[in-house]
Amino acid sequence: MAFTDPDLLQAARQYAPDAWDTLLKRHQLPLYTYAAELLRDDTAALDVVQETFAAAVRHLSSLRDDRKFASWLFGIAHQKCVQHFRRVRRDGDVFAPPPADDTPDDWPDPEASDPRVLLLRREAAEECFTLVAQLPAAQRSALLLHVLEDFSLDEIATITAVPLGTVKSRLHHAKRALRQLVEASR
Repeated sequence: MAFTDPDLLQAARQYAPDAWDTLLKRHQLPLYTYAAELLRDDTAALDVVQETFAAAVRHLSSLRDDRKFASWLFGIAHQKCVQHFRRVRRDGDVFAPPPADDTPDDWPDPEASDPRVLLLRREAAEECFTLVAQLPAAQRSALLLHVLEDFSLDEIATITAVPLGTVKSRLHHAKRALRQLVEASR
């Protein structure tokens, strides 16, 4: 039986370590993916995920609706990313070269038996993420939360702590800029 986030949170409030473990396993990869794509730094993304869960444990009492745990958690992660950007800017590492991409290979798609198909998919995904990485952080964040994590516009507004109109504007500009980058790369 798969427990929902509200069920697990209720158990976590009763100090059940298995509930926290399940919540961590359920949300760590989506949080890491979001932070890694936003920060473009795998090590910093791992730190953000760890700091996010530590903050979630400390501030669980401030969560008003257990059904919104995922967006609340992403909101914490988003704030940790913003703090990272500020720290980097303050420390002068803004112009440091980006870290080398030493991520392990993706798991093969069991439905694609042809290695050429896998290679083409991987190249297309890498090209797409390279283009997304060129967007300003605010636009990249909105786009990743909407497309990759499938959050609604209202949830993105809550996560990023900006008005709904700002989210819509960021998504619009991100899509337009991405379209221009695609056309320029052809």
